[in-house]
Amino acid sequence: MIDTVGPRLLSGERIVWEGRPSTGLVLRPMDVFLIPFSLVWGGFAIFWNVSAWTTADLSFNLFGLPFLIVGIYVIFGRFLVDMSLRRNLSYFVTNKRILIERRSTGSNTKSLDVDRLPALELDERPDGSGSIRFGTSGGWFAGSNNFGIWQPTFDPIPQFIRIPNVRSVYEIIQKQTER
Repeated sequence: MIDTVGPRLLSGERIVWEGRPSTGLVLRPMDVFLIPFSLVWGGFAIFWNVSAWTTADLSFNLFGLPFLIVGIYVIFGRFLVDMSLRRNLSYFVTNKRILIERRSTGSNTKSLDVDRLPALELDERPDGSGSIRFGTSGGWFAGSNNFGIWQPTFDPIPQFIRIPNVRSVYEIIQKQTER
């Protein structure tokens, strides 16, 4: 992974830790509410579209399609998109910065100076994996970009999502900020 971030390193900067998020399906506590909501939404959208396509005119058919597309996305698509995005993420802690690199079309790197990090939020799971947020969430509906509620990879607050040994990474970051 160093080959991808190497050209972005500053003079005198060295990598202290590097990692990637876990792959596969990630369920969060919030999904206890989001999954039933998505099933109700999607179920109604399917019902509406089946009814409209068998009995109504073209305007009703077209009216229901966006709701069906959103329903399919919130039931299945959001998990598939999240898995795909996490597969292209790399995380780095250097002696000067936190780097979050997204490799894909429109690749980009988020950089946070370790001397000016916002509050860190540690979310540790029983298996030792977890996430580190670089900033406070402010609740479910805080901020202007709430799509992170549905999909953590779209959250505007930078974070290391579902990494193994999250506490040791958290401690590494703490040591970098203390020096």
